[in-house]
Amino acid sequence: MFEHVFVRSTILHADLDAFYASVEQRDDPRLRNRPVAVGGGGVILAASYEAKRRGVTTPMGGRQARALCPGLIIVRPRFDAYVEASKAVFELFHQTTPLVQGVSIDEAFLDVGGLHRIDVPPVDIAARLRARVRDVVGLPITVGVARTPFLAKVASRVAKPDGLLLVLPADEESFLHPLPVEMLWGVGEVTATKLHAYGLRTAGDVAALPQSVLVAALGPAGGRHLFAVVHGHTPAKVVVGRSRGSIGAQRALGHGPHDQAFVRAALLGLVDRVCRRMRKADRIARTVVLRLRFEDYTKVTRSRSLAAATDSSEDIAAVAVGLLEAAAPLIRERGITLVGVALTGLSSDEYVQLALPLDHPDHGGLDEAVDAVAVRFGTQAVMRASLLRRGEGIAVPLLPDA
Repeated sequence: MFEHVFVRSTILHADLDAFYASVEQRDDPRLRNRPVAVGGGGVILAASYEAKRRGVTTPMGGRQARALCPGLIIVRPRFDAYVEASKAVFELFHQTTPLVQGVSIDEAFLDVGGLHRIDVPPVDIAARLRARVRDVVGLPITVGVARTPFLAKVASRVAKPDGLLLVLPADEESFLHPLPVEMLWGVGEVTATKLHAYGLRTAGDVAALPQSVLVAALGPAGGRHLFAVVHGHTPAKVVVGRSRGSIGAQRALGHGPHDQAFVRAALLGLVDRVCRRMRKADRIARTVVLRLRFEDYTKVTRSRSLAAATDSSEDIAAVAVGLLEAAAPLIRERGITLVGVALTGLSSDEYVQLALPLDHPDHGGLDEAVDAVAVRFGTQAVMRASLLRRGEGIAVPLLPDA
């Protein structure tokens, strides 16, 4: 006797609404139902939906935000409060199912397929989860329910704010194809602009094209990914227990012009930050990625791989600065509003290819000492002299790296 297997919508994407701003409105009744933005260093980090409806977005500058939204209340970030709220919400996620894949501190995928014999249907689990987050943590959360993580993510985007949307397998095409391409997970501003140039406005427009056309327009990886997305061929499982594939940080600089020495100092501060996190997670990295955003909001990345994986701040800083210097003509031409660095090709530091320090002294002991000071006295206890006047920038809270 064969058991008939039904394809069901069992993946939840739970996404807290305007997370930082919602925490501020929760903790200060005077801010409720008012346009609120969380800002630091002149850049908007989050905006309440009252502010979003007036055109306030991230990472907009504070002056522009106030011009769009007179009466906007900008508050300083309280990252400790956001971390505590995130921990409380993730505890509710794990009480719902053991299969939780964190995406960021304010969103996660949950696989509830294994609960079908002992619990209510997935959409009812989602409704119960939303109620518990509201009652226990005091925050609004939107949940999308679908067959795959990708579709659940899109469903939550459509349902925002403070909503719940179920996409049944039989309805996937009718749900997805009318949506604008910007709603598709993985389609950023640059890709959307390319698609618009070809007259492609909706997911259905893209789905009408053969994969070869999309590959010619977007490149092999981008074309194949988008073809899979619009035809529902994305992975159907939540990934649990996989280590982070990269560790990164970025700093919004605001509108320039910016002195080259300051941009270099900001980059070195980011390198110190990500290397400290990497060593804390007992990882080493092989590739350094430089990220830049220009005055016209376009972005570029540059990368370089080392001969051997390392956790040395000095070695990684040298590569990052080299990438920045190579990009200097582009920065002078287009201006710069954001610099970031990411370390990829991560692996365990249990096995490290040792090398004799013939070219320069071994600074491994210095990294250990600085890390120890940061643990005991905080990350601001020791910093580069070049950052003393302007600081290291805002370090937003992230999921654990390990």
